Amino acid sequence: MSIKVENITKIYGKQTALNAVSFSIKKGEIVGFLGPNGAGKSTMMKILTTYISSFEGSAFVNEFSVTDEKINVQKRVGYLPEHNPLYLDMYVREYLGFNAEVYKIDKSQVELVIEQTGLSSEAHKKIEQLSKGYRQRVGLANALLHNPEVLILDEPTTGLDPNQLLEIRELIKKVAKEGEKTVLFSSHIMQEVEAICDRVIILNKGNLVHDKTIAETIKDKKLETLFTELTIQK
Repeated sequence: MSIKVENITKIYGKQTALNAVSFSIKKGEIVGFLGPNGAGKSTMMKILTTYISSFEGSAFVNEFSVTDEKINVQKRVGYLPEHNPLYLDMYVREYLGFNAEVYKIDKSQVELVIEQTGLSSEAHKKIEQLSKGYRQRVGLANALLHNPEVLILDEPTTGLDPNQLLEIRELIKKVAKEGEKTVLFSSHIMQEVEAICDRVIILNKGNLVHDKTIAETIKDKKLETLFTELTIQK
């Protein structure tokens, strides 16, 4: 398994962000991670990327523990957080080169991810000059720099216009399939999940309420209808 989560519980004060959540993801799967705001999606992603270490239960990425083997996990995970952190005053190629030095990888990888993510025409520009869509491409290129086996993408298409959304959606699908990467990504766009994913996991109020293949999920009803039924406030 590329990702294995066993009874993860995370509590903030009096609020339970995750309640004994368990699931596993096979190598090469593209899994949509859904849920309303506050469902626990970002918390789970931060646990899997070792940003959060205080929780109950256990989690593994490529059989490495996210608590005991953090460096090994970080080497194998590419992470694009919801709020894409970029140095806006740096040029695209300069920014990626800087991160390549941090990862201690060959600079040739910079040119590879620039081409892979369709940034060749923008690589000479400052990041602050780029549209939201191209900034997301820079974030994705950065997540791909060290050629990770697992990609964790938190709302990668938030705020994009329809054309940019389609471009990023196809880009995620392309890099996942060509690189045989495991992808876990969160989204509020049901059509996007149906178009990209092999499987759907839905959280609600910290609880796992659905975990099925996309074919099983949409067999009897639209994903949007199912999502509403599973996450409706009672």
